[in-house]
Amino acid sequence: MGIRVVRFKKENKEQWGVISGEDRILVLKGDYASLKDFLEEGIKEAKVLKDETNGEWILLNEVELLSPVTKPCRIVCQGANYTSHRTEAGLEAARPPFNMFFSKADSSLCGANSEIVRPEHVKLLDYEIELGLVIGKDISGPIDVTDDNLHQYVVGLVIVNDVSARDIQMSQGQWLKGKSYRTFGPTGPFLYLLDKDEVSKIHELELKLWVNNELRQSANTNQLLFKPAETLTEISEIMDLSKGDLILTGTTGGVALNLSSEIVGQVSNPAVPFQQKMDLLLESQLKHGKYLKDGDIIRCQIKSEDGIINLGEQINKVISNISIQV
Repeated sequence: MGIRVVRFKKENKEQWGVISGEDRILVLKGDYASLKDFLEEGIKEAKVLKDETNGEWILLNEVELLSPVTKPCRIVCQGANYTSHRTEAGLEAARPPFNMFFSKADSSLCGANSEIVRPEHVKLLDYEIELGLVIGKDISGPIDVTDDNLHQYVVGLVIVNDVSARDIQMSQGQWLKGKSYRTFGPTGPFLYLLDKDEVSKIHELELKLWVNNELRQSANTNQLLFKPAETLTEISEIMDLSKGDLILTGTTGGVALNLSSEIVGQVSNPAVPFQQKMDLLLESQLKHGKYLKDGDIIRCQIKSEDGIINLGEQINKVISNISIQV
């Protein structure tokens, strides 16, 4: 069975630990400044510590949970990688002939219980639960990744909520901008370090997201259109990846965004004036009331049906940046 690792803060000190049972953190002694440092030097300690019974421990509810993925890192995202999400985004439902990639700024990373800060000008704030793949081996050239050797490149799994400002993303065509505001990337709480024989379970994980206790998203990773192995193979042909980088595998249906192909055509048409695009987008989207509002609570879970892999639970509250100004 794999190891659930956390990065946390207690009394202004950042530390790493291993989850023991349901509510205890066994504290690692090593001082790991980043996820890359932990992956290079801390895994051996974590493997030893998980079997100890007399080490230093802290209750999970006594600490501030931090993102186990740390800056600096690359965040490479897959877009429209579930049929159900393609349909609601106004795209053809069938698997497309190519993978859609974009990036997200690492400054968007925040903890599993952090507040999501809505910029005052953002009216269409959306949620996207995604399975995150943590890279465990540097990649500097084309490689052939298969299900048999995937464990050599993916060291662990995390929950990520790819929070998105749809009014920015769609009207401006700014995917990086619309998805990269600070706090738009709740990650964790656990980094689940995979055993080699568990890697196949990547293809059978249940994803669930609730808004104010209403189930909005529910899917299984067996529905991914482009699977992790072929995705990493393709990415390796384009760019380098390093230990601690993060691949987001895409979200499923049930987000607030719901566009017809006609609206997509108009919003993406460079000949349509910007304000007309924005007006059309707001008129078509605000009427169904699904977008996030200040005070909303988003809850996310990812786990295997047998419970062996459990990435924990995120609980995040939406606030406006007005409320944090002093």
